[in-house]
Amino acid sequence: MTQTSENVTWLTQEAYNKLKDELEYLTGPARAEISAKIAAAREEGDLRENGGYHAAKEEQGKQELRVRQLTQLLENAKVGEAPAADGAVAPGMVVTIAFDGDEDDTLTFLLASREYASADIETYSPQSPLGTGVIGHKVGEDAEYELPNGKKATVRILKAEPYEG
Repeated sequence: MTQTSENVTWLTQEAYNKLKDELEYLTGPARAEISAKIAAAREEGDLRENGGYHAAKEEQGKQELRVRQLTQLLENAKVGEAPAADGAVAPGMVVTIAFDGDEDDTLTFLLASREYASADIETYSPQSPLGTGVIGHKVGEDAEYELPNGKKATVRILKAEPYEG
């Protein structure tokens, strides 16, 4: 899926196409829709007390922020293949870990950019403490990462498979 270093984001072709389609929609039909909403609200009169106008302007601001985010992401994107199913943890994989080696205390998550956050599975960024701690480790290995309080935590990699979502 993705791996972000300083300025580069790695994307599969499918992910790149999905984000590009979203950008095209936001800069085309969605812009026309919001402009029409703003124009219609303006015609209602006094803009100081016009809730519809202010809501449409706020929606426009959020939409333009997303356009800037997508533009930057796609400008810095490198398109590559999905990670190999070789048991090594990499961005774009569903990873199952056991905390302190306790196989009754596990967590399964998608290691990917927040662009891929899904209601189906928890998502951790490759730049998160847990993400950086597990990347490159293989199934069966222990990995260490730093907790917010500065202490170290150890997890065992139980599974690492390419995300099929």
